[in-house]
Amino acid sequence: MPAPPASATVLSFEDACRVIEEQAALTRAGALAGSTESVNLLWAAGRVLAEPVSADRDLPPFPRSTRDGYAVRSADLVRLPATLDVIAEIKAGEMPDKIPINIGSGQAASIMTGAPVPAGADAVVMVEYTFQRGHRVEITRGVSAGENIVPRGAEARAGALLLERGLRLDEAAIALAASVGKSRLQVQKRPLVAVLTTGDEIVGVDATPGPTQIRNSNSYSLAAQIGRAGGEPVLLPIAPDELQALRRLIEQGLRSDLLLLTGGVSMGRYDLVEQALSELDAEFFFTGAKIQPGRPVVFGKCGSTYFFGLPGNPVSTMVTFELFARPMLEALSGQSPRRRTFLHARLKKEISVKTGLKRFLPAILSGEFENSEVELVPWQGSGDIAAIARANCYMVIPADRERLSAGEWVAVMKGDC
Repeated sequence: MPAPPASATVLSFEDACRVIEEQAALTRAGALAGSTESVNLLWAAGRVLAEPVSADRDLPPFPRSTRDGYAVRSADLVRLPATLDVIAEIKAGEMPDKIPINIGSGQAASIMTGAPVPAGADAVVMVEYTFQRGHRVEITRGVSAGENIVPRGAEARAGALLLERGLRLDEAAIALAASVGKSRLQVQKRPLVAVLTTGDEIVGVDATPGPTQIRNSNSYSLAAQIGRAGGEPVLLPIAPDELQALRRLIEQGLRSDLLLLTGGVSMGRYDLVEQALSELDAEFFFTGAKIQPGRPVVFGKCGSTYFFGLPGNPVSTMVTFELFARPMLEALSGQSPRRRTFLHARLKKEISVKTGLKRFLPAILSGEFENSEVELVPWQGSGDIAAIARANCYMVIPADRERLSAGEWVAVMKGDC
């Protein structure tokens, strides 16, 4: 049986996360100084911004009406109902030279949502509280100064920073970039993430497995998770349970920005990953975490490349990627650090477990708002892919709890945590 590395350390979940966060902080600055590329705004979603984006003009560039109605002087509506002269109609996109220069006392302008508010007006009355007859409008509700108007520059002044480097671009950020005329954006290049699945029992997806063999699902689940996290997966051949062949494939994987290995990290006779890495002078930050599933997870660095040894059981592989590998991958892509977020829902059925491990168990979240409920998916252990396919979240059970009662609030972790 191979001896574990001299620095072997099994950490609590919280301590393991702190170790990864420390290494990620060291990595992020270098990633931001790395290679970038220009992409069309249409293809920028999910990428990490490599340049600051600033407002090219005041936003909004004019006082904007937020309602269909009438632009008025609020002082004209002290006594109600009030009847005012309608001197203009202003549509969204109206050119400034077509807008009345000034709304005088006793006057109003019909105005549409998004249209510029004319000079002299200090509020907009919603159309629901008005009745127009010809060129006069009767108003039945008063307004205060500024009501239903967004002032010029209220969202941002020209030159103000809108999007920072390191932001992962979502639909809101894309919309903001479009609003300031950025048809292309400079983004970080996606980090290359090598995936190496190990074990003589693993065969390719297209192969006909023998009686004791299984098809390679881990490489494909990890490729999907890597892509969703902003990386570029590089799938290596399946590594056999033979030290020299494994070592050669690990050396190949270390040419990428991050290496993920699955399987071979437990204490069995043919679990050779840690031994092969030790022979390559790898530094091990930890060689286990007190969680279920995924206790034998390994994290370290070999040369300039970080690596994770993930357990080979498919559920463990997926869970440990989300908990540990994803934050490092995000750092390698230059993404700004973010906190893990957990939902809360009421437990449908009582649960009893042993203490000592923080558990992330496949579960089904149902209901909505304050009526959300969660229950464990029946499963046959961390090799049960069918169970994880039925689940839509992971229920988080603290390490010091051995019994959770039906109806109490529990933490829930969604994918892309």
